[in-house]
Amino acid sequence: MNVFLLQLKMSSLDVARAELALAVLYLNKAEARDKICRAIQYGSKFLSNGEPGTAQNVDKSTSLARKVFRLFKFVNDLHALISPTPEGTPLTLVLLGKSKNALLSTFLFLDQVVWFHRTGIYKNKEHAELIGRISLFCWMGASACTTLVELGEIGRLSASLKKLEKDIKDSNKYKNEQYHAKLKK
Repeated sequence: MNVFLLQLKMSSLDVARAELALAVLYLNKAEARDKICRAIQYGSKFLSNGEPGTAQNVDKSTSLARKVFRLFKFVNDLHALISPTPEGTPLTLVLLGKSKNALLSTFLFLDQVVWFHRTGIYKNKEHAELIGRISLFCWMGASACTTLVELGEIGRLSASLKKLEKDIKDSNKYKNEQYHAKLKK
């Protein structure tokens, strides 16, 4: 009963955030298994060197198996898309970050359609191939946004470190806790 009353008090966006946060916690448990499968897949790809054989078979089957771990993973980036951003973040970085979330979420969603086609659930080959190409462009766009956000964050941190160095130029900067924390970040 208390949960029901709590949800009545929350705005619909807060409820969506809370529900997506719970879904994210649940879905993150497959992360470790996906990473193990990724190591097996890429190790097999390296060992096969593009030649037919057991290693290439392991690569292909592991690639398909990994798709299962990524089912509904688009929810993670959907949650990040609607979550508030830290105060003081420049608008360009906010927009790039939200674009990354939207593109990555779209990629992961469309990639599931491609997997459905490969398993035989979705039969339309032409649509599946088109969706596969679109999903790769979304992944490329998300990667570009991620790169730009990271560069922007490094630039912001560097500028703030330089400003702090000027402020504490007379003392030992490595003994200053604020400088040490920013350097560590």
